[in-house]
Formats: sequence, C-alpha cells, structure tokens
Amino acid sequence: MNANALFTAYTTIVLREIRRFTRIWAQTLLPPAVTMTLYFIIFGNLIGSRIGDMGGFDYMAFIVPGLIMMAVITSSYSNVVSSFFSMKFQRSVEELLVSPVPNWVILAGYVTGGMARGLGIGLIVTLLSLAFTRLEIHNLPMVVVTVFLTSALFAVGGFINALLATKFDDVSIVPTFVLTPLTYLGGVFYSIDLLPEFWQGVSMVNPILYMVNGFRFGILGVSDVNPFVSLGMILAFIAVLTFIALKLLARGKGIRH
Repeated sequence: MNANALFTAYTTIVLREIRRFTRIWAQTLLPPAVTMTLYFIIFGNLIGSRIGDMGGFDYMAFIVPGLIMMAVITSSYSNVVSSFFSMKFQRSVEELLVSPVPNWVILAGYVTGGMARGLGIGLIVTLLSLAFTRLEIHNLPMVVVTVFLTSALFAVGGFINALLATKFDDVSIVPTFVLTPLTYLGGVFYSIDLLPEFWQGVSMVNPILYMVNGFRFGILGVSDVNPFVSLGMILAFIAVLTFIALKLLARGKGIRH
C-alpha cells in the first residue's frame, strides 16, 4: 500500500472510533464527568478541608492532577478494549484481516481513537476542576507529553486486553482488578512521602505512580519521583506493550480460529 492508502486506512479507523464514542456521548463522556465532580466535592471540598495542605498545596489542588490522569487512563483503556472486542464478537474484524492494511496501521488507528476519548475526557475533567480550584501550569510541555504518552500507553493496553479476551467478562477483569487498585495506590490521593520507607519502595513498582507524578509535576511543580524518570518509564512501557500487541496481532491471537 502507498502512503495515501495507508493514511486513508488510518483516518478511516480513527474517525469511526471517534464517531462511535461521540454518538453515545451520554454513556461515554457524561459518566466520567459526573464521577470526577463527585470526587472533587467529596474528597476535595469535604475531606480536603480536614486534611489541610499536602506537598505545599491545598488538598484540592494536589489531587486534581491525579484525578485528571485517572480519567484519562480509564477512558483510553476502556474505549479500545470495548470497541475492538465488539468487532471480534460481531465478526466484523474479519474485514480488517482480509484487507491489505498493515497491522501497525490497525493498531495505530485504534490507539488514536482511544487517545481521542481519553484526552477529551481529560479536558472535560480539567475544565470541571476549575470550578473547585485554581490551576497554574508549572511546565506545559511536561503536561502535554505526559498526558499524551499515558493515554497512548493505556490505549495499547486496552488493545491487548481485547485481543486476549474470549468473553465479555474478560473485558472488565483488568480494569476492575488491575487498573483500579493500581490507580488508587498510585499517589492520586496522597504523597508517598507519607508512607513508611518499606511501602514507599513497594509503591515505586506501581507504573501509574510515575504517570500521576509526572503530570502533577507539570501542573504543580512537585513530584514524588524524578519527572524525567517518569517519562522514561512511560516510554519503556509503551515500547514493550506495542511490541506485544503487534506480535499478537501478527499471530492472529484471539481473532483467527
């Protein structure tokens, strides 16, 4: 396929994914906005007023970057896993398999679609947060790079989950039993400096810790880990998961019987 054909295939997948989640916006865009608003009210206003400052900032300002990143992670992941698994279930994925579209274009299209939803949700949550606190961007390039890379990472993760899933229950296992615990233990609501030394070391194994703190550094200028280490970890995870996704796609794992 020439460059124009590749670009057409890529944009077709991306536009289809965007139309898919915008057509049912009441199910894809509204619930995360409502959920994060409740987090702002309960954790930020009610509980935060009792906690006081954290990391040199009031508690509301401290948790906002983590909540934005949590929304981006969840939305990017769920968009790809639900979309691609639905194609498998409906057997419409066979249209892609018989086409001359390279595997990397298929992956890139779905990942970009997942990123579009994740970043869109992130923007909505950011705008909602302005009603509760004031955000002053400390390092804009760090904010942009971290949120884009994190969204891409979990979109690839959602693609792998969709390939390996054999039934609808498998789609919800990773978000429920892996993503949710790692997110809550990834420094969204607290600084790991509050933990005993042993648990600080355990927390460093959590990949979401690096993403949340990299984003928090970009907004507030504070972080529990070196921001450049955070970027390096995210890039490493993207490289590993992309390699796995392309290998599984080449083998036809879960889509060829």
